[in-house]
Amino acid sequence: MTLSPARSGAAAMPQKMRLRWLFSILVVLASPAQAAAQGALQERPFYQGKTISLIIAGTAGGGLDLSARIVARHLARFIPGQPAMIGQLMPGAGGIRAVEFMSSTAPQDGTSLIILPPGPILEPLIGARKTSYRMVDFPVLGAISRESSICAAWHATRFKSLEDVRRAEMIVAGTGAGSSTDLYPVVMNDLLGTRFRVITGFQGSQESSLAIERGEVDGRCGWGWTSLKSTSATWIKEKKLTILMQFGLSKNPELPDIPLAIDLAETTEAKQMLRLLFAPLMLNKPVFAPPKTPSARVDELRAAFARMTADGAFRDEVIKSSGEEPSPTGGEEAQRVMEEIYQTPALVIERLKKVLN
Repeated sequence: MTLSPARSGAAAMPQKMRLRWLFSILVVLASPAQAAAQGALQERPFYQGKTISLIIAGTAGGGLDLSARIVARHLARFIPGQPAMIGQLMPGAGGIRAVEFMSSTAPQDGTSLIILPPGPILEPLIGARKTSYRMVDFPVLGAISRESSICAAWHATRFKSLEDVRRAEMIVAGTGAGSSTDLYPVVMNDLLGTRFRVITGFQGSQESSLAIERGEVDGRCGWGWTSLKSTSATWIKEKKLTILMQFGLSKNPELPDIPLAIDLAETTEAKQMLRLLFAPLMLNKPVFAPPKTPSARVDELRAAFARMTADGAFRDEVIKSSGEEPSPTGGEEAQRVMEEIYQTPALVIERLKKVLN
């Protein structure tokens, strides 16, 4: 009997062979789609669909908090995959609590970042307490600006000049071990003959300002100039503060007549100590990743930070908040500054530690 056309080809095959034939066709048809899906998966940015936590080592409403909120609003726009970014306040111990969290507990994959004040940078070198971290091990994405810091007295107190603080005890607010508000006054007492007394334990700028206004303390030293301008601009305008001294490696152009502490130091050793103490001011409001963050993530984040600080919308918001044009430091330069800080001669570090202790 002759097979009809309807029973030729696949229909004439044994069932086992027919199944293999159909499977082969499906594999051939599926392969391009499967390859495309795998390619799309490989090309998908790491940060797509993820959320980055920006840990803020300060209190609500302070200058650091305000700057961190601006970073959280803008940085994600420049990260491949455009993740969500949220700010998370973590005050305590002048920022050290937040740094230790980042070192030991936070995710190390690039989904957790920190913005912090200067104090924790120096604490492992010159602090009295034993820390679990070294800031030089944290990759720096960059810093928003270069800062000047001041020592100021409330207008109603008797302190109108640095000589007044050499003659009588001036009580200043401190925010905890390792913070500039606690370190600077002690060092000035030893090197410049001032008589500051630190009342420590205030959580941040807002709490310190309230204490100054109420007369609980006379003023504050180690006060970031841009932070003061962003949180208490009316105090400057209404001359409610007497600025006694400024801290940094050079004078702030806005404060040409205010004495610079490093210029008042009389010996080479004293000047070296102050250079170490003030070097972190080159990195005002720096953003760090945790120590074990993969280098590919660090590169992505540093590039995004650089694009953000050059962006008009970001710069406009910083100017509106602080009244100052941002003067950022890029990630690689900031990392070099960190390395220089941690390469300070041991004798200088030991002398500074002795003063602080």
